[in-house]
Amino acid sequence: MATDIENAKTPNTDENHQKVVRANVEAVNKADERSLYAPRKKIHPQRAQGKFRTIKWFMMLFTLSIYYLTPWIRWDRGEGAPDQAVLIDIAGRRFYFFFIEIWPQEVYYVTGLMIMGGIALFLVTSTAGRMWCGYSCPQTIWTDLFLAVERFFEGERNARIRLDKSPWNFDKLRKRFLKHTVWILIALVTGGAWVFYFSDAPTLTGQLISNTASFDAYLWIGLLAAFTYVFGGIAREQVCTYMCPWPRIQAVMMDEETLAVMYRYDRGEPRGPHKKNETWEGRGDCVQCRQCIAVCPTGIDIRDGLQLECIQCSLCIDACNNVMKKIGRPEGLIAYDSLKNFERRKKGEKNKFRIVRPRTIIYSVLLGLVGVVMFYGLMNRSELDVNILRDRNPLFVQLSSGDIRNGYTVKIMNKTQEEKQYSIEVEGINNYELRVDDVDEFTDNGAPVVTVARDRLRSLKLYIAIPRTELSSDSVDVIFKVRELGSNEQDIQTTSFKGPKS
Repeated sequence: MATDIENAKTPNTDENHQKVVRANVEAVNKADERSLYAPRKKIHPQRAQGKFRTIKWFMMLFTLSIYYLTPWIRWDRGEGAPDQAVLIDIAGRRFYFFFIEIWPQEVYYVTGLMIMGGIALFLVTSTAGRMWCGYSCPQTIWTDLFLAVERFFEGERNARIRLDKSPWNFDKLRKRFLKHTVWILIALVTGGAWVFYFSDAPTLTGQLISNTASFDAYLWIGLLAAFTYVFGGIAREQVCTYMCPWPRIQAVMMDEETLAVMYRYDRGEPRGPHKKNETWEGRGDCVQCRQCIAVCPTGIDIRDGLQLECIQCSLCIDACNNVMKKIGRPEGLIAYDSLKNFERRKKGEKNKFRIVRPRTIIYSVLLGLVGVVMFYGLMNRSELDVNILRDRNPLFVQLSSGDIRNGYTVKIMNKTQEEKQYSIEVEGINNYELRVDDVDEFTDNGAPVVTVARDRLRSLKLYIAIPRTELSSDSVDVIFKVRELGSNEQDIQTTSFKGPKS
């Protein structure tokens, strides 16, 4: 036990031993009592106080602020362009993120972001367990928010339990009505904020208030509000236990050096009540106060070891540390620790926290590599993108003159905020005749000139006809060069010209 509490200051027991409040609570999700078909037992978590609870309040404020306020941030993109900083414009087929504009053809950037998010989650899990679940997961954030509302109207844990057991009367009806009303309002604001990411927030707000918004807007707000209300207010821990796949996935992400919230049984056992002036010799520091169970939002007993239901919110650490202060024992009976440290303490060795190890190095390198590739691609992407599609039905047409004609669809994307003109040149064949529908302007060398509006894609139909004698085979490579007039910007695409077999 000495190695577990090394460097910890142990206060005078007799002077600092205070009365410990013992919670009359049993773990709802106790492993040996768990049944797949058992009815749910409602969990009434007790309010926790401490540094981890403070961190969770800060993370809640930070993440909710980002979620609710981001759609209202403006970003000037020029006349005619949306000025919402973050916008998924389904109608315009664009994704705007401040100065970044993603086209449908650039969906690989979104894929890259998802890959980075996955690798980052693997890195966090292998380093500090389910820290994402405990501090940043939307389910945790909104459940914490709904619980705060519940405490405000119904009181602390014991008061809420008494209210549940009490018969229906005016006071109970009033508290439940106010609680659920606020829950519904939060859910509606949450659903509305999500829809704001897909439409201009100020405009849609005015339409919603004046009842002129589209049916789709009301439908999605209603659906998202319903999910928020049910998941955050009603289901709560059941979403984490039965619906979320991450508890199952995390098992392969963790190893014996991974930090996780653990009960240090080598220090806490044997456990039992402790009276003032009694010796601590021959027993552990756990006094069976059950405060760690009382504050747990998922209803487990952390002393039973690592469990699937534990989201590692660290509230049990705060509760236990407060008790340790009262009885004059060192903090850290429940703390972030690794399985390997239990083995080290058994051997009389000091605790080690190996954050840097092969697994975390691999994840970090992969995360950095994908990030560098993404950043380089974004910073060096062309403002011109061309796609050539050759007609396949029919492959070719033989004209009355005997010439062979192929049809192509040319798509030119102007990613700038200015109208641009582009010339289309063809290489790889000789004596060809080029015709582009709806184009009347040509360069000095006869190349057709196409005008494309700013931030738009223009699709054109193009035809190439060549004498049959110029075909050396039934398939000839053709090079299309699309150049921006007045600059060096160009895009080169290679396709083929098809003809009859000799």
